[in-house]
Amino acid sequence: MRARTLVVGCAMLAVCAVPAAAQWINHPTPGIPRTKDGKPNLNAPAPRTADRKPDLSGMWNVDGLGVMASVTDVEMLPWAQALYKERLETYGHDDPASNCLPEGPRTGLLGLDPLRIVQTPNLIVILYEAGPVRQIFLDGRPHPKDPTPTWMGYSVGKWEGDTLVVETTGFNERAWLDGFGHPRSESMKITERYRRRDFGHIDLEMSFDDSKYYTKPFGFKTTLTLLPDGHMLEYVCAENQKFRDYAPK
Repeated sequence: MRARTLVVGCAMLAVCAVPAAAQWINHPTPGIPRTKDGKPNLNAPAPRTADRKPDLSGMWNVDGLGVMASVTDVEMLPWAQALYKERLETYGHDDPASNCLPEGPRTGLLGLDPLRIVQTPNLIVILYEAGPVRQIFLDGRPHPKDPTPTWMGYSVGKWEGDTLVVETTGFNERAWLDGFGHPRSESMKITERYRRRDFGHIDLEMSFDDSKYYTKPFGFKTTLTLLPDGHMLEYVCAENQKFRDYAPK
């Protein structure tokens, strides 16, 4: 199993993961281009679907650690600064991740847990090992006019050439944007741009627009790397787990 331990240092919430060996260690994933020695060729051309769209399907991991551990170079409005300061001073005890609740948009972006993308012509499903399933609709529907706020929001996407552009709205305000406690409001809009540049890599750009808490939009760029012969492990955050109860209430 993959164990997770929460560590507090310098008023920061960090999550550490210890991966276990795969359960099907001798069963290579079909359709993966390989070199002469049998290793996956991550530099091979990106695959395409029957309708000639880039195929984003696969199991992926965000490169590095800390993409969403802390949001930097952002200008918060005074009430956002006060909420952020309170979360730091209370050692993040209200962080949904420390209370077995969904992490929202930062799910899968810490580089600790893999995600799996399943692509169909009208719907892309993202499976997070430690988070809710996410649906991205490609059938031309608009965003809900009066959505019930959710942890992951409502996502609609479209293709701009070989780049998938996804806009997500309809968030609740309970999830944190990062591990330090930067807030997000129900008015936040997140825009993602996915481009699979070769078989083993997806370039991802994310931008965040939330005029309730921030003076201007901000964002970052990162890379997803294919885990060619990996698979999702079962993860459960059990209610009342004492090892997560690390901070004073």
